[in-house]
Amino acid sequence: MKRQMHLNLFIHSRGHHEASWRHPDASPLALTDIRYYQELAQTAEAGLFDSIFLADQLAGRDDVERAARTWLEPLTALGALAMTTSRIGLIATTSTTYTEPYNLARQFASLDHISGGRVGWNIVTSWSAPAAKNYGDDSQVSHADRYARAEDFLQVVKGLWDSWADDVILDDRESGRYAQPDRIRSIDHEGPYYNVAGPLNVPRGPQGRPVLVQAGSSDTGRRFAARHAEAVFTAHMEKATAQAFYTDLKALADKEGRAADQIHILPGLSPVIASTETEAQRLAQELNDLADPEIGRKRLSGRFGGHDFSHLPLDTPLTPADFPDPATVEAARSRTELIVGLVERENLTLRQLLSKMAGARGHFTFAGTPEQVADLIEDWFTDGAADGFNLMPPLLPTMLTAFIDEVVPLLQKRGLFRTAYEGETLRSHYGLTRPADGFPS
Repeated sequence: MKRQMHLNLFIHSRGHHEASWRHPDASPLALTDIRYYQELAQTAEAGLFDSIFLADQLAGRDDVERAARTWLEPLTALGALAMTTSRIGLIATTSTTYTEPYNLARQFASLDHISGGRVGWNIVTSWSAPAAKNYGDDSQVSHADRYARAEDFLQVVKGLWDSWADDVILDDRESGRYAQPDRIRSIDHEGPYYNVAGPLNVPRGPQGRPVLVQAGSSDTGRRFAARHAEAVFTAHMEKATAQAFYTDLKALADKEGRAADQIHILPGLSPVIASTETEAQRLAQELNDLADPEIGRKRLSGRFGGHDFSHLPLDTPLTPADFPDPATVEAARSRTELIVGLVERENLTLRQLLSKMAGARGHFTFAGTPEQVADLIEDWFTDGAADGFNLMPPLLPTMLTAFIDEVVPLLQKRGLFRTAYEGETLRSHYGLTRPADGFPS
């Protein structure tokens, strides 16, 4: 069977361009109105997407006056989306740094039952200093400690999800037996960060375990993904770095004894689509003209753990010396490496850098016709850069609708994307093996 790509819709603000909320074509619904997310999820399902994805933030931002970054808590929102969709996968972000594994395991198991087996967990290790203060920590957890904690966390939640056999529920009214207690076990986990007895108090979900998603691209993050992730969201501003990442992560997964088709790499793509290239470029510039460079400067500071960039002029070329060494940053290290590398390669001014970041925060941006977008997607997919894409429309719902109406049919005609859902669960969409429960038959 011909290899087919996977498409995930990343729902963020009124689009991934930081000025999208101001554009007249953006949705008029409030970002706290569940109908906004329901309509987008239903549109993506009509377009046969594998999944939708909700990110999360654990602290407020100091740019709230001019930046629309507020959204609903992801797990709560997915419960509502599960009731208004039937096939599309539902992925939520939850932090291993500021969540207890038992709570997370039962929440995701419950959502897997509610959705009929369509849930995925985007695993993050929180790096925000304001988030640390919201959860009673005086300082940020270091990069290394975050991942060490996440390793212990994963051992707990996997054990909890597997603490019930698939066949434990009898529900036999005539005999009076509801369940088989010998098919439920404690996990008695004693690790460096967590001591958890178990078992979970929710039966095993339809997928066995939720699909595990990850987005860290640092060396530590890649090795974590190679051990655990089944889908990887990643940011690249050019095809060559995406190819290098793809090759490296597949090799790391192989060393962990995992099959290449059990870990899907989905770079972010944020396309502006129009009938002509000139019109697409005009729309992209229209969004850029609405952006506030000082909001971009604050966002850049956050990426570098609060570093002060206020002294840098907007129109003087930058050098790597203008940034902290990414190796010393305890925030999102992979993204800081990407930014410094981009500055070094392209000799950008701060204004130019902020314009590039405004489009999709360091993900690949493109403006062109449907055919050009389809050509780009096919090129990356067939040339070792991607197993599919984390679609990040710059303007919602306009650019999602354009992608589904104009680009998806081209991908289908080329035999690259499904023409119908073949399964019921997110695992089936991604072609992933269902984990065994580990109990004897």
